[in-house]
Amino acid sequence: MSVRGYFVAFYKCTVLLSLRILLLVPAGLPVRSQGDSQSDNKVMDNITVRQGETVFLRCAQGDVVTHTAWLNRSSILYAGEDKWSVDPRVSLVTLNQEEFTIKIENVDMTDEGQYVCAVQTSSRPRTTSVHILVQVPPKIINLSRDIVVNEGSNVTLMCQASGKPEPSISWKLISPSGDLASDDEYLEIPSISRQRAGTYECTAVNDIDTDVQTVDITVNYAPTVSEGRDVGVTLGQRGVLECEADAVPEADFEWYKDDRRIFNGFDGTEIVNTGSLSKLTFFNVSDGDYGNYTCVAVNKLGSSNTSFLLYVVIEPTSSTLLQGPRAVQDGSGGAMGVHSHTCLLFIVFLPFLLRF
Repeated sequence: MSVRGYFVAFYKCTVLLSLRILLLVPAGLPVRSQGDSQSDNKVMDNITVRQGETVFLRCAQGDVVTHTAWLNRSSILYAGEDKWSVDPRVSLVTLNQEEFTIKIENVDMTDEGQYVCAVQTSSRPRTTSVHILVQVPPKIINLSRDIVVNEGSNVTLMCQASGKPEPSISWKLISPSGDLASDDEYLEIPSISRQRAGTYECTAVNDIDTDVQTVDITVNYAPTVSEGRDVGVTLGQRGVLECEADAVPEADFEWYKDDRRIFNGFDGTEIVNTGSLSKLTFFNVSDGDYGNYTCVAVNKLGSSNTSFLLYVVIEPTSSTLLQGPRAVQDGSGGAMGVHSHTCLLFIVFLPFLLRF
């Protein structure tokens, strides 16, 4: 070490000892601002600052000052104009006969605590202490992941947050909107039903700010198939059987005629599945197409089925389609069919009427 290095080290040690012994640096928790007529030790009001902001520490000088310094937990930040702190966020603002001010930028929780301005005058030492309180906005630090469960399972959602003051936490179901809510870190959902599936929102709130995050719950359940509608179709016309199933995950569909499975493209038919709907289309209904059909919806949790009857509709004229009970068919022949019936009856009974 050079001679200059020895002198610098000696100087710093001397200043440190002077500040810690001669200036009687106080320790302990802060109290309310008050003056003490019997001593030169002063405690200022606490300074409350939000995380990320800049705080200014001001200390009055006065009298003839020989030494002055700002300390944090007995660690010297500045001794006069000399910076002892290695923290780049700490810098000198003002140093003159009236004021000694430093600032700390981008304040964090580690900066919270007591700070002391120690002044050595020509008569006696004095200190001014202040306590910095750092407020931190809430931040959700531990949150349940999106989950997929089977209907009837017990579900627990967890949400934990940090912040100062300590944030309050609440849960609610937001999509679809519902009355399910909790004012706790944990949300318990016993024997979950499909109606409880959706997006849940966790909110952490304190006096500074709010943090919000969401969790999605997917509830799997076995298919439920809507009741099938029988369909009446005229020979040679187009007919469609429709099968709809509610299921998560989406169901796979199977079609059967009696006990024989029907595949797409089989014997002039087409099967089109779109989400929860399956359509079995006959482009040119033949005599062999009439009969009983079964739609089966299947997923990994189970299956459900419904039956259909494709029945023949008599064609009075080439342009008429009659619709039977519970029937659905292409074309519009209801009114024309009634008119044709009336004409036929008139033709049949005309000879009897002429006799009279």
